[in-house]
Amino acid sequence: MNKYDILVAGEINPDLILSGDVIPEFGQVEKLVDSASLAIGSSSAIFACGAARLGLKVAFIGVCGDDVFGRFMLDEMQKRGVDISNVILRTDGQTGLSVILSQPFDAAQGDRAILTHSGLMAELRASDIPDSLLSQACHLHVASYFLQTKLQPGLPVLFQRALSLGLTTSLDTNYDPSEKWLGFDELLAVTNVFLPNATEAKSLTGVENVDEAAIRLGWKVELAAIKLGAEGALGVRQSQKVRVPSIPAKVVDTVGAGDSFDAGFIYGYLQGWSLEKSLRLGVVCGGLSTQKAGGTNGQPALKEALEYL
Repeated sequence: MNKYDILVAGEINPDLILSGDVIPEFGQVEKLVDSASLAIGSSSAIFACGAARLGLKVAFIGVCGDDVFGRFMLDEMQKRGVDISNVILRTDGQTGLSVILSQPFDAAQGDRAILTHSGLMAELRASDIPDSLLSQACHLHVASYFLQTKLQPGLPVLFQRALSLGLTTSLDTNYDPSEKWLGFDELLAVTNVFLPNATEAKSLTGVENVDEAAIRLGWKVELAAIKLGAEGALGVRQSQKVRVPSIPAKVVDTVGAGDSFDAGFIYGYLQGWSLEKSLRLGVVCGGLSTQKAGGTNGQPALKEALEYL
């Protein structure tokens, strides 16, 4: 019996979400916005909270400062059932912050913009994660690959260590700001589940058709689950391809929707569900998460999500 279903190795930054007319005007113009809230941020942390909300035993390892933002994140994650006992607190650095400028979802200019101070989010290294911790889990999940720059070089070896200890692995890279997408052949070779969105899948494979990108990825990993936003999701296992639609949702914001999808899909994967059923749970979790502001407030419990299946 493992102590944890999932170990998440990730970044720790809160989100300050400003909503309303949030397009700034320089020249010392002060504008009033409709609302402001401090919420759990970071792809990895939102995933961890979503998985715990579904009833999985989740542990988190990352680096944050012993400061207001760091303590906020750890308190909120712990309230949601995530084990934070392995988080590394640093007194010589500052927890970062993402400021999310959120317009009404149907605004002509789009739904949001993000300003991020990275703080300590890049400080976690593969060497910070010992085999004694890995061996307590069934599965290892990593997100925000391009923001976790000190984890990148050792991640293929970390995933290989996890596999040798009997864990399965999953990866959500998020977008590559350099748009180079280098070094993934080695990493995907030790990744069981790859969780890109459509843009990331096409960029990584160098093809413009998402179905073709999916097939190419399906031969590199055990499973690939590609997020298609309002169009649902596409899953592949080698040459098997499954597409599922989204669920009707009154969208408030899309912060963390992809991470909530990941949590639902990985829940199904760990239960041994079919590819289609895992995709459906992922789509439900992602869709429901958009109906409340912030990345975690709309995440469903398993009972709530299963009603949509």
